Amino acid sequence: MNKISPLASVSPNAKLGDNIEIGPFAFIDENVEIGDGCVIQPNAVIYPYVKMGKNCHVFPGAVVGAIPQDLKYEGEITYVEIGDNVTIRECVTINRGTKASGKGVTKIGSNTLLMSYVHVAHDCVVGEHCILVSFVGIAGETVVDDWAIVGGGAKAHQFSKIGCHAMVGGMSKINKD
Repeated sequence: MNKISPLASVSPNAKLGDNIEIGPFAFIDENVEIGDGCVIQPNAVIYPYVKMGKNCHVFPGAVVGAIPQDLKYEGEITYVEIGDNVTIRECVTINRGTKASGKGVTKIGSNTLLMSYVHVAHDCVVGEHCILVSFVGIAGETVVDDWAIVGGGAKAHQFSKIGCHAMVGGMSKINKD
């Protein structure tokens, strides 16, 4: 049985799984799919065209599925796809993809942890079992492969790739693969 605060705003067109908790002042837009067992805490925002797997936890202030910060974006429908067991901590932002990239989707793999204030830009792919520590910013079309750990405050330039099992030190600049 779902536990949805009467103070939450949930579109009737959102598809909600079972055993979901949605806190007060959370906003769930239309064309959103949320899997079984997810927890959306107070003041989190899930914009349209987000598909979230099972047992995800979204903390206060997170914004998932906002339009991309890309001047080539022309209002087209693009997506965010989030796997199972993903933790999205306070004030994380995950932007939708762009048609101009040829992808149109931003992806977060299963069992990944995005700590507070992480930014995942348009068309990025974050693999499974990754950890992005607080204040990490990855620019458009960056790829973070499975099991990578990116230290606090690190920034990745657009089109960069962080390899499988990589360990990136805090405050690092990543401007090539």
